[in-house]
Amino acid sequence: MARITLGIGTSHTPLLSLDPSAWHHRARADTENPALTLADGRAVSYRELVALRGEPYADVATPEIFAILAARCQAHLDHLAAELAGAKPDLVVIVGDDQAELYSPGNMPAFAIFCGEEIATHPYGGALPAWRKPVAEAYAMDKVHRFPASAAFARRIVESLIERSIDVTIATDLPEPEKFGFGHAFGFPIKRLFGGRSIPVLPVMLNTYFPPNVPTAARCLEIGRALRSAIEAASDKIDVAILASGGLSHFVVEEELDRMVLDNLGQPDGGALGSIPRQALLQGSSEILNWIVTAGAVSRLTLRYAAYEPLRRTPAGTGVGAAFAVWRS
Repeated sequence: MARITLGIGTSHTPLLSLDPSAWHHRARADTENPALTLADGRAVSYRELVALRGEPYADVATPEIFAILAARCQAHLDHLAAELAGAKPDLVVIVGDDQAELYSPGNMPAFAIFCGEEIATHPYGGALPAWRKPVAEAYAMDKVHRFPASAAFARRIVESLIERSIDVTIATDLPEPEKFGFGHAFGFPIKRLFGGRSIPVLPVMLNTYFPPNVPTAARCLEIGRALRSAIEAASDKIDVAILASGGLSHFVVEEELDRMVLDNLGQPDGGALGSIPRQALLQGSSEILNWIVTAGAVSRLTLRYAAYEPLRRTPAGTGVGAAFAVWRS
């Protein structure tokens, strides 16, 4: 039988791929964003955010603090990479969201699994500013990159999920990855954590960004549990790692929400993760759903490592709640 031997969670914010001296580019984008989403579901401009909460983070939104935070995050990523190297999985299931990279907003499944032999990443189109190029490379989106998948195993997992009343869409072909292919949710962990090793991946794609068919937190927990059962029921004698890509809160750091997620990752039944309301999981914060699926899938493992870095890049507290986690026996 297949065994789930490792769980990993990682944020994939551009800040993890940028020199901290370039973080101000992302900060500028925040000040120009007309719809910064709060944990209560409201969307506000930067000026409205300042009116609501003031600018209490001026002392941490500085180049000196950015450098410290960047170093901490790279240390966390190094730890995750070492855990993956030590576990030596035969397959890595990556749970990520599709941001109109493989699918389009007008053709977006709630839950999909890729059943092809090889994944290909979708490159960013057009000319990129110089500061954005390192991000494209770190995301494997500077050009088309190809990585091994596991078609036969993926198909068996899909069949098993259907038997467990989990309706799942499939994709098998990537005829034009220059137009439609895999995005940063998949490219970043492969590039940053695999250490150059060729490990087959099984992409699990959630629609977290595009209503109306965004799964609820409770449903994502159910999907994760069913995914675990499907993997464990497979006759393949392989060791499987499951990896959550994305999150946590952004583009306003909502630390209370983030810490609630981290506090429940180690609960055998997912704790309160399934009760997170939909309005707290909008826009970038919706990527928390990838973690909830993963938590359900690895719930028989023990949470061994959990780290959190609130990356506030403006005085009003916009940025990303960066999180890193490891589950193993």
